[in-house]
Amino acid sequence: MRDSLDIETVSAALVTSGRPWRGVEFHPALGSTNTRLRELLTGSPRQGPAYAVSPGEPAPGPWWVVVTDHQTGGRGRLGRAWTVPDRASLAVSVAVPVTDPAQAGWMPLLAGLALARAVADVTEAAGHRLSPRLKWPNDVLLADDGDRKLSGILCELVTTGDGQAVVVGTGVNVDQTRDELPVATATSLALAGSSVRREDLLVGYLDHLTGVLVGAGVDAGLDSGLDAAGPGGSADREATRTAYRSACVTLGLQVRVHLPTGGAAEGTAVAVADDGGLVVRTPDGLRTFAAGDVVHVRAADGGLA
Repeated sequence: MRDSLDIETVSAALVTSGRPWRGVEFHPALGSTNTRLRELLTGSPRQGPAYAVSPGEPAPGPWWVVVTDHQTGGRGRLGRAWTVPDRASLAVSVAVPVTDPAQAGWMPLLAGLALARAVADVTEAAGHRLSPRLKWPNDVLLADDGDRKLSGILCELVTTGDGQAVVVGTGVNVDQTRDELPVATATSLALAGSSVRREDLLVGYLDHLTGVLVGAGVDAGLDSGLDAAGPGGSADREATRTAYRSACVTLGLQVRVHLPTGGAAEGTAVAVADDGGLVVRTPDGLRTFAAGDVVHVRAADGGLA
C-alpha cells in the first residue's frame, strides 16, 4: 500500500528560517494544484478539506506551496490531460513572484533544471543514482529508461494584488508501474530502478528551485542563506542559464517543431535565447520559438519522449 505524504514533516522542512516558502496547503485529493494555487493568489475562498501551515503569514501569496496525494484533473501544456494513481506521484505547485517579464519565460526551464538536480541527488541518496535530462521547454527525461518522460512542468502567469507571480506546477512520476502510466513514452523513478520517499523529493526539489531562482535573479527575500548577498547579478544569471543549456538534450538535435496552426518547422536546435525561446536553424534561416507558441518539439528521427 502506498503511503500518504507526511505533510507535517514536509512543512517543517520548508516553512522555516533560511527558506523562502511561506506556507504549505495539502489536499488528499485535488483536481489541479495549479488551479487551486491560482485561486488562492487571486483571492478565491478556501475550498474543501486541507491541511495548511503558514506561521506568521495571514494569507496565501508569493512562495506559497500547494501539494496533493492525488491530482485528479491535472493538465499539461495546451490543456493536455495528465492522470495518475493515488499516492504514486508528486504533484506540487508553487508561487514565484516576478518583476521582470523575462523571468517568466525562463521559469519552466529553471524548474526543470532544479528538478533534474533533485532527482539526481535524491536517487543517489537512495542508493541508485539516475540520470535525468532536460527536453526544451518543460520535460524531464530519464536516460536510464530510454529517455522516457519522468516529469512535466506547467507555468502560468498570474496577476495578484501585489504584482505578478508565476504558478509553477510540477508532476513527477515516482512509483507507477508501466501499466499505470498514460503513455508508452512515460516512465517513473521506480521503473528506472530507484525507490525514493516523495517527501525527500519534494523538499529536495524546492531547495534546488530556490537556489536556481536566486541565481537567475529572483529575490527570495531571505536575510541569510542562499541569497544573503542579494539576488543573482548578471554573472549569476548567465551561469544559471548556461547550466540549463548544458543539460538540455534538445540542443544540437535535428528537430521538428509542431505549431498550433498544424504546420511544422524543421531544422537544428542551436540555442536557447535570452528570453528562454528555442532557436532553430531552418532552411529559411534562424527562427526562435517561445514555449507557448509550440505544440510539440520532437527529434526529427523520432527520438525523445
